[in-house]
Amino acid sequence: MNLRVAPLLPARGFAGGLTRRQFLGVTCLIWVNVTVSNLVYGWSMRAGIAHVSTVSLFAAWDARLLQHVFLLPMLLVSFWASLRVQWSPLLVTLPLQLILGVAFAAMAYPALILASTVLGGGEMHEPLLWHISSLGDSFFLSLWLASFVSFLPAYGFGLALITGLALYTRFRNSELRLAALEREWSAARLAALRMQLSPHTLFNLLHTIRGYIEWDPKGAQAMVVQLADLLRRLLNAGERDFARLTDELHFASLYLELQQRRFADRLSVVLPSSAEIPSVWVPSLILQPLVENAVLHGMAGHQDPVVVAISVTLSDDVLRIYVRNTIAPNRMPGAAGIGLRNVRERIAVQFEGRASLVTTADDAQWCSELNLPAIRESPTLSLETSAGESYRGAKLARI
Repeated sequence: MNLRVAPLLPARGFAGGLTRRQFLGVTCLIWVNVTVSNLVYGWSMRAGIAHVSTVSLFAAWDARLLQHVFLLPMLLVSFWASLRVQWSPLLVTLPLQLILGVAFAAMAYPALILASTVLGGGEMHEPLLWHISSLGDSFFLSLWLASFVSFLPAYGFGLALITGLALYTRFRNSELRLAALEREWSAARLAALRMQLSPHTLFNLLHTIRGYIEWDPKGAQAMVVQLADLLRRLLNAGERDFARLTDELHFASLYLELQQRRFADRLSVVLPSSAEIPSVWVPSLILQPLVENAVLHGMAGHQDPVVVAISVTLSDDVLRIYVRNTIAPNRMPGAAGIGLRNVRERIAVQFEGRASLVTTADDAQWCSELNLPAIRESPTLSLETSAGESYRGAKLARI
């Protein structure tokens, strides 16, 4: 039985859970928005000041554009370091985050001077040098402070956006990993529940076969063949989540035939005819625990004949399967045995409240009523696809 585990997403990406492509793409989009905003603002301010002064206090658009190009690598490094540092513990990380933001904003005005120099002066470079040489460092400091105050909020806004995206990405990845683990757990749990054929039943059948060997060798051979067929079908059924109802009833009949050979003088079996069996799908091996429970508890506590009867009805797109067995007078089997608990756990996992198992008893008979949605087409579920798909996505017709 192969159970393919769905690949889990990496716990950490390039920065804060983001991949390299996500980090670069989002950061560049943020910076393009900041660049366009600053270019429009600078152009409008230059146009307004031009009416009252000939001094160019705002750089030309090409110098501002080159300034933002120079700042982009520093922004990438700052954002990457910020996502690596994160925010916990706050007393340690908050000073580091502030240092990164202040350092980036402090480089904005020197980057503008470098851009103006690279472009060969332009309208702003020569007046700026003249003001610096004539007014001293106070003028330079005022321009640097204005640039610092302008770029620090832009840095904080961009950091908030990319941090929020990183947090969402980590949350989403955690949810996907959790969902994958839950599906794997559900698949493994269902596989284990499907394979729960009582070992005591197998041991008893082997002892019965051994007893037949001495006085009925041909009967023992037939039982060995039936047991081999039973185990082969058990293993094959363990690979599927759903099976045709006809196949499930055939599997149950094999088991009951073996039990009839063991209790030839006591056990009688009544099965539905082929015309009474609707063409629907049911969880694989869902009848086995009920049938095994019927034989085990039907035989216990008395030596009278026992009748195990299976019947099926289909109405209003609800499939009802009844497994009845006679019991010893005044004997009430437990309603929470291993077999019944097995069935309830399986239908709870596979149908999420849309199926039920009801047990009733009187003085002479025990009845297990299994109510399932009528699945008229082959479901797409299997143990391999259940690791990567939710059971809710199964192709269940007319449920």
